[in-house]
Parts: sequence; structure tokens; C-alpha cells
Amino acid sequence: MKKFLVVSLLVLPYLVVAQPTTEAKHPWSQRMAATIMAAKSDAQGHLKDDPHAHWEYETAVFLQSVEQIWYRTGDARYFDYIKQTMDRFVESDGSIRTYKPETYNIDFITPGRSLLMLCQQSLPDKEKYRKAADILRKQLAEQPRTNEGGFWHKKIYPYQMWLDGLYMAEPFYAEYTRLFEPEGKDFTDIINQFVWMEQHARDTKTGLLYHGWDESRQQKWADPKTGKSPNFWSRSIGWYVMALVDVLDYIPANHPRRAEVVAILQRLMPAVVKYQDPKEGCWYQVTNRGGDKGNYLEASGTSMFVYGLAKGVRMGYLPASMMTYARKGYAGMLKNFISTDEAGHIHLEKTVSVSGLGGNPYRDGSYEYYLREPLRQDDLKGVGSFIMASVEMEIADETSLGKNKVVGLDTYFNHESRKGLNGQPEPFHYTWEDRQHSGFWLWGNTFRDLGAKTVSIPTAPTAAALKNVDVYIIVDPDTPKETLTPNYVNQAEIKAISDWVKGGGVLVLMANDTSNCEHTHFNQLAAAFGVQFLPKNVNMVKGDQYEQGMVTIVAGNPIFPQVNTVYIKELSPLSVKAPAHAVVSKGDNVIMATAKLGKGTVFVVGDPWLYNEYTDGRKIPARYQNFKAGKELATWLLKQ
Repeated sequence: MKKFLVVSLLVLPYLVVAQPTTEAKHPWSQRMAATIMAAKSDAQGHLKDDPHAHWEYETAVFLQSVEQIWYRTGDARYFDYIKQTMDRFVESDGSIRTYKPETYNIDFITPGRSLLMLCQQSLPDKEKYRKAADILRKQLAEQPRTNEGGFWHKKIYPYQMWLDGLYMAEPFYAEYTRLFEPEGKDFTDIINQFVWMEQHARDTKTGLLYHGWDESRQQKWADPKTGKSPNFWSRSIGWYVMALVDVLDYIPANHPRRAEVVAILQRLMPAVVKYQDPKEGCWYQVTNRGGDKGNYLEASGTSMFVYGLAKGVRMGYLPASMMTYARKGYAGMLKNFISTDEAGHIHLEKTVSVSGLGGNPYRDGSYEYYLREPLRQDDLKGVGSFIMASVEMEIADETSLGKNKVVGLDTYFNHESRKGLNGQPEPFHYTWEDRQHSGFWLWGNTFRDLGAKTVSIPTAPTAAALKNVDVYIIVDPDTPKETLTPNYVNQAEIKAISDWVKGGGVLVLMANDTSNCEHTHFNQLAAAFGVQFLPKNVNMVKGDQYEQGMVTIVAGNPIFPQVNTVYIKELSPLSVKAPAHAVVSKGDNVIMATAKLGKGTVFVVGDPWLYNEYTDGRKIPARYQNFKAGKELATWLLKQ
């Protein structure tokens, strides 16, 4: 069969990309991304330029999937891919090249998710991404609406809401609200978009949602009584499903109407799985007409349903039994939609290029219309959703380790603050939420991918505070130069922590170099487990002489079985005595130690070496395996 590759209009200029390997031992998500990244590169490894590129949603979907791979790997190639794609369009003042706000095209909002990711990173030019995101938010503020308030899909489609539009706009809208609008009033508007879409598009007989709804009843495709389009298109329902599970990442847990979004997902997915092909596990282009003449199993809709099912189960929105359908669907995807070329690259087959309503030439939404749109290989709408589904299935294979376990991160002894993106004070430095180089966001994501729940512990450690915590992490207690009123570890807290460890708790103590960490009281706690942070600093690094911060992990290490080289700079070495013992050393210096006390375990290191700056792949050379070491340490801690 002749192969052809759909290359998005958003291509990257002059970015050298070392192609991720396509060997079969690597996850399907990475192999699929490798295909697209390789196809866009020339013989010298530079990504091809396209003077006709414009701001659009298809690549935005792919970039969203690339972002998920970056979080899973800490490989900066994926981050660079996203950033330089955005830099192709975002000017230094935040304006967006080729973007046309006057069209009020809701598809143009989708790339904003990458802008929001970038403006949360430690980047010298991150403010331009915030300004670009503000432009897209302004479009939403001015977007034409139905009489009750639903967003029109585009200005040229008046009074129409399409399922597609919920994915294009709402996850960006929700994350923007979470980041920049402290009062969060717009969450009600966001939730209403889902509620109104379901009310107007749901079919009471099947439980499925029609592709579109015309409030004016003027379109030829619209039912004159209900305004609904005539058929169920799997990818449109898939967009809506992905929007549901993604928007819930940002709607606060205590929002009074959050449960309405969850309830919509819980109504929709049982209806969707009824139409899963019983033999192949995939879904048809026209969802409810499997086996009818001309209908076929389609890749993008199937990928979106698998993604929604798997993430819905992982986040607790759907019952665990729904994973049966996700696994069956994913196996069907690999069987029916994945091909491999002579070079070893995989390809995604059978993604429908487009399906819409109205326009010119007119699309009437008939069964015959949906079947005559062409299929494409490696269409980015399918590729992006396939990668996201693959990432979810990769996570699903690991979550049993941390199931029902809670990893608590202290923010009482370490409680520095800074001005946040919304202008309000926010905690930072080794927090789960901090995505800049100073945070533990990536390490927290690793724990979450392993099935654990991450929480912050803003109070002093007491028996009550630690009662439901399985792993308790204390990092870099504050000195007076970092916090005006630092909280020092006292004897009552040492006893509470020691008793908790004896009862089976897993404690992690991470200090810092002598000038940036309160050692005196922290050492009183460490002494309860046979450890002391020594009053000296080792692995001092000048500039980019990274080899000065190298620590070698000896083969056979019980905590780091597959890691051999990590980077830890300016740390305090340890002295150890029973019950503690060294597990990683460099010369005469003990770098890491562990101890057993009662039923519990303690891990100690003289530096917070797993914060984003040294795990996201953007600063230190790739030979240093800090990201992988973070996953192996998280795995070990959850196994104790």
C-alpha cells in the first residue's frame, strides 16, 4: 500500500531534533511521536520550514500529546519541540502571527494550552506566552454566544454549538481561569458549556450525543424541532469526552458544580461502550451503525474513547470495570490501525481527515456524508489522540504500585513564597504545584503516575496530621533569610515523626548545602535515625562544568537498579551510624543513606536534587539520569 504522511501546517524552523528511537522495546507513545518528528526533519536533522504555516488546532492536539511524553520521560527534546513550534508564531510582544481573532473560530483557542504550559516554566521569555494566552482569552470573552450563553463554533456558523468546540476551548479556558483568575468565577461558565451541550445534543434512546446543535433551526442539517444534527460521529463525541476528563484537571475539587461534569461523563461513557465493536474493540466512524454498508472502524474516535475511559478510571470518575473496555479498545487500535514501514517507523492508519456541518460545499450531516470524507495516514488529530491514549495505558500498567497510598510533602518547615502568575502570593520551592525549575511538579507527577495521591502538609507533623500519610517528605527547612518566621523542628515533632516511622511510615529527609538549609534543628530529627548532615559542602560546580556534580551509582544498588549516573551539586554529605547505613557514596563522602526503625523506613540525602531544574532535561546533559532516578526512588519508597 502506498504510504503518505500528513504533515501539519505548523512546522518548526531550524530546530535540531535528535530523533527518538523507534525500536519496538520503547512505548508506543514515543514510537508514534518519533514518526512525526522524523518526518518533519531534513537530512541534517533540522525541521523543515513552511512559509504557509498558520495557527491551527491539529498540531495543537499533537503538541498536547508531546507534552505528556515529556512529563513521562524528562526528555527535553519534547519540550524543545513544543517551544519552538510556539515560537514559530508567538512574537516577542505576545502577538500571534497568522492568528485572525475576527473570525471567532473556536479551533484557534486549542494551541493556547501549550502557551499556558510555557508561561509556567523557568524561561527568560515566558511573559510573551502569557501575553499570547491573554489574546486567546480575549477571544473567548468576545466569542458570539447562543441566547443562553453557549459559544458559537465559529462566526460563520451562527447559533451553532458543536461537540468539537468543547475540546477546542474549555480545557484552555479552565486552566487559564485556575492560573490567572483567583476568584474563579468563570468556572461556572465553563461548566455551563458542557451542561448546555449535553442538554441540546443528547439522544435519550442511545445516550449518545449528536455532532451539532443549531439554536436557530435554520441549517438544512438541523432537525426543525430540536435543532440536532442527524447522526453520531465518533470523533466529535471523542472530542467531548477528552474535554470532560481534561477540564476536570482544573476545576477546583470544592467547586459546587464540579460534580455535574463528572456526572455527564458517567452518563456518556456507558452509552459509548455499548457501541464498541465486540470483536475488534474499536469504534465505527458513525458510532451507532456498526456493520451498516460503508461504515468502518476509525482511528481517532477510538483513540479518544480509550483516552477518556483510561483517564476517567485513573482519576476516579469512572468505575474500575471501565478499564476492560479501554484495554480492549487499545488492543484493537494496535491491531487495526498501526502499520510499520521498512525503516521501523510506525504509522497510524484510518483517521478520517475531517467531518463538519454546513459550509461550502455544504455538509448535510447525513450517513453518506460521514462515509465519503477521505482517510489519512498519520493525520495529527489521530496521532495526537493515539499518543495520549497510549500514555494513559502506559500509566495504567503502573498504578497498582501506589494505589490507595498518600505521599505528603511538608510545606510547614519549608514555606517560602513569591508573587504568582495572578499577582497573588504563592508557595514555591520544592512544592508539588510549582512547575518552574524550583518545584517538584515532575517528581510529583511521577508519584501520581505510579498510582499514589500527592498532598501538601502545611501544618506541624503530629500523629493526626500524619495519620493517613504513607510517605512523608521534608525538604530544605527554611532559614531566617528565606522566611521571616521559620518553623524549626522541635522535640515534640521529632517524637511524632519517629513514632509514625516506627508504625510503618516512610520518611524522606532532603537537606541542602550549609548556606541554604537550617541544619541545627533538622539534624536533631536526622539523629533519631542515625544520620547527621555534615557542616561541609561537596560537589561544588563552577558554571557548566557539570562533571563536578557527577555521582556514580554502583551496579546492584537496591534503590536505583538501572541508574548509573546522576547529578547532585553543592550538597551536604552525611555521617551514619546504626540503624542507618550508606546506600550511595562518592569517595569518602556518604551521599545517601537509609535506616529502618520499627516497621518504617527512612531515606536521607543532603540535597533536594530531584526538583524540576534537574529532572526536566533542559539544563543538565542527558547522561545524568536524574529523572529516571526520581522514578526509581519513588518506586522504592512506595514499595516499603
